[in-house]
Amino acid sequence: MATGSKRNRQRPPIRLPLWAIALISLFVLALVIGSSVWLFTTVKSLASDWEVTPPEFGEVAEPTPNPLIVVTDNDDGTTTESSPLNTVGLEKWSGKDRISILLLGIDLRCGEEGPTHTDSMMVLTIDPVGLSGAMLSLPRDLWVEIPGFGLDRINQAHYMGQVYEYPGGGPGLAVETVESVLGIDIDYYAAINFQAFIDVVDAVDGIEVDVPEVIDDPDYPDNCYGYDPLYIDAGTHQLDGAMALKYARTRATFGGDVDRAGRQQAVLLAIREKVLSVGKLPQLLGKAPVLWQSLQDNVRTNMTLDEAVQLALLVQDIPQGSIATAVIDYDYVYNETTPDGRQVLVPNREAIRELRDELFMPPAIPTPVVENLPALAADEEARVAVYNGTAVFGLAAATQEYLQEVGINVVEIGNADSATYRTTQIITYGDFPFTAQRLTQVMAVPPLNISTGTEATENYDILVIIGDDWRVPE
Repeated sequence: MATGSKRNRQRPPIRLPLWAIALISLFVLALVIGSSVWLFTTVKSLASDWEVTPPEFGEVAEPTPNPLIVVTDNDDGTTTESSPLNTVGLEKWSGKDRISILLLGIDLRCGEEGPTHTDSMMVLTIDPVGLSGAMLSLPRDLWVEIPGFGLDRINQAHYMGQVYEYPGGGPGLAVETVESVLGIDIDYYAAINFQAFIDVVDAVDGIEVDVPEVIDDPDYPDNCYGYDPLYIDAGTHQLDGAMALKYARTRATFGGDVDRAGRQQAVLLAIREKVLSVGKLPQLLGKAPVLWQSLQDNVRTNMTLDEAVQLALLVQDIPQGSIATAVIDYDYVYNETTPDGRQVLVPNREAIRELRDELFMPPAIPTPVVENLPALAADEEARVAVYNGTAVFGLAAATQEYLQEVGINVVEIGNADSATYRTTQIITYGDFPFTAQRLTQVMAVPPLNISTGTEATENYDILVIIGDDWRVPE
């Protein structure tokens, strides 16, 4: 039976150069990868026309710093020159499966080097076949089950992963937690701290945002556990990096954490618009060394260099109108106070599941219409087993009752080998096409989730493994 695999989950963090992670992080910050590729290819085109004189020949005048060369001082007193623009070919992403990326905004204060919380969480997803994308923000106060640690705010996952040396560290546990909440696989992560955000916004000379309401936050925290009061009038404002960060982080509006998630998406889309504006290429080229160094110090990801470039080339083909945005807001959560007095947001899991399906699942593939399908399925006399692949207690028994009511012969129920199946699977052991089609019809299972078993069983002819996408109809 197929359980699915998680790509690249255990890779160690890799530091990427500017043209891959710096500008790709703009997509990981706001779906800006397309513009990043434009910058990369333009620079490469310009660089290919330059005549370079080898340094060992001829008289050399006082050198002018090359914005495409970064000089690193080594411990032994020597220096090393490197270029972020000469290592990878321009190949597009060749995979057909949906890609999901977890963006983590890291709350790292001045002088801190130890375990840190996440200040924001956003999941980005790309459909390479349908050429569409989506971004979903999760509020930091979401009350969830952190695998192995019990119930807590979702922003604690990164901290606990670091403190207890969880496999993959803080990002590893954050990925596990978000996967559990949404019922999806996360392929990659990118952890970005405050300074990287400020540097990117300042590199494009600030951004323009439309502030819908007055924000008065006298208790806005500075970066060193003090206060840096914030006040912004309603209206259109030009924000530098520091002010854009404040606007994206403050919670001093009626919707609190939920409002903030919406502001973060607005800021990221404003960055995207500014990067795409005319005339920014020379400016960004001139600031390449500074940006590269900042993002080397302030961004961590498990994407390889090749993967980053290929994803960038894929995303540039996605029309802006095919990029959806959503926030887990008060349509999907309700306020609650924990026994120890903490104010948290308890998820409405059914509503979140529907939102997830809308953003992360491909449209259902229609199945052929077969007249009198229930009778044809009954004539096959297939024996069906139902195994529960979720953490929902009693779901297999409830599913058995429902399927028997619609004429499916369920002869066995039990638990699957795992309680983390994301989608429902149907595995056939023999020739029972009408029963399999009837199951896809009554359980809304995509035809691509039907597979053929390699070894026949004595107890049943078709196995249904229930995934997190299934609930018994009322």
